Amino acid sequence: MSARRASRARFLYHHTQCFVRLIMLPLVITLTQAQLERAVMVDRLENVTHTISRILDGYDIRLRPNFGGDPLYVGMDLTIASFDVISEVNMDYTITLYLNQYWKDERLAFGLSDEVLTLSGDFADKIWVPDTFFANDKNSFLHDVTERNKLVRLGGEGSITYGMRFTATLACMMDLHYYPLDSQNCTVEIESYGYTVSDVVMYWKETPVRGVEDAELPQFTVLGHETNDRKEKLATGVYQRLSLSFKLRRNIGYFVFQTYLPSILIVMLSWVSFWINHEATSARVALGITTVLTMTTISTGVRSSLPRISYVKAIDIYLVMCFVFVFAALLEYAAVNYTYWGARARKRAKLKIRDQLSSSTSMEKDLKCSSGTHSNEEIIALREVSSGGRVSPLLGLRTRPLPPLAGAPPSLRLQRDHSHLRYRTRPHSRNSRNGTGSKPKVMHALRRGANVIKASMPKIRDVNVIDTYSRVIFPICFLIFNTVYWVFYIFD
Repeated sequence: MSARRASRARFLYHHTQCFVRLIMLPLVITLTQAQLERAVMVDRLENVTHTISRILDGYDIRLRPNFGGDPLYVGMDLTIASFDVISEVNMDYTITLYLNQYWKDERLAFGLSDEVLTLSGDFADKIWVPDTFFANDKNSFLHDVTERNKLVRLGGEGSITYGMRFTATLACMMDLHYYPLDSQNCTVEIESYGYTVSDVVMYWKETPVRGVEDAELPQFTVLGHETNDRKEKLATGVYQRLSLSFKLRRNIGYFVFQTYLPSILIVMLSWVSFWINHEATSARVALGITTVLTMTTISTGVRSSLPRISYVKAIDIYLVMCFVFVFAALLEYAAVNYTYWGARARKRAKLKIRDQLSSSTSMEKDLKCSSGTHSNEEIIALREVSSGGRVSPLLGLRTRPLPPLAGAPPSLRLQRDHSHLRYRTRPHSRNSRNGTGSKPKVMHALRRGANVIKASMPKIRDVNVIDTYSRVIFPICFLIFNTVYWVFYIFD
């Protein structure tokens, strides 16, 4: 029994060990592979560190690759991250982009061509990099959150990919003749600062620009882009320049609601005065002045957001014409008021003259009835007195010649012409002796022309006719102006 138990115990122990070995075998294999991979990685890192140290040993950062030989070809491509600000006042725009440069430096070759090392951006400070700059740059900065946004990738055969992310404010000379219905071309000008075409030649990659289709601007729409390269001849030599041009069209929605629509409503508001009674002076004058001042405020606000340029813009033409319409509406009431009160003044003058004539006629009748022996001269004298004359009505003064007045010029004489007295002043000028009068010929011609124009103008008996015609003429003229304006600037 004891022998059998011992044999069974050995059998169980042997099978238990085999079972434990079978279970632990994958774990042992896994640990062995991990240790092996770690050992390989450590060995690789040591090799890479040794390789980098080896390739940088004796490396001269001051010399370009293939120094003294053929020019170095540097490829370029851009990725647009965003368009930030486009300023008409400063004539520039701000853009955030990724710039990638590609070249080959055989001094940095370390192995097979399919091997690529991604290194930190600080590695770029230890090797030669192109002196690329933006020719139309105003202000730029490299992003450094959380680290400096630089990329360096080193290929086994010495190919280098050097990328960076930055924001640049670039000059963009805009043509604002059609503002705000305009389109603009803004460019990115890339050039080598010190190396001429005999040392460095830049070129665009097969896909030079990315991200333009996804770019969004608040006031513009990107219609497209194009790239080109040319040689720029400067005082220090001939340089290769790469250009990227953006076609931007301004969105008019903002200006419709902020400028055009308020101006149209102000002009229409000025027409309300045509339906107000012409005798309500305070109401019509206040309305006219309010519309004029409002148009002035809108024009001032628009000019404050634009540079001080000398030529006329599309929005200037529209605002000036709106100002002319509201000002013409104010002048229309001035014409109505002048016509109305001028007609009343002329009517009062006619009534006054009629009353004076009737009073003089009645006085003459009374004199005839009271005494029929009065001479015609006395009646004439009394008539002149009643009509406001200054000649003495005394018969003796009328019949005797009058002596010269004391202190009066010798040219002043009292003459009798057909029983009527009048003073005549002797002309002194040489022109009056020739029969042309004391006034110059030009003034005489102007007055005669003004009289002809005044005689040809129709006589307005009712001032309400002016308001009636204005209710039709002003809207039609404004509609014609808007049609011509929008057709010209939109379809041109």
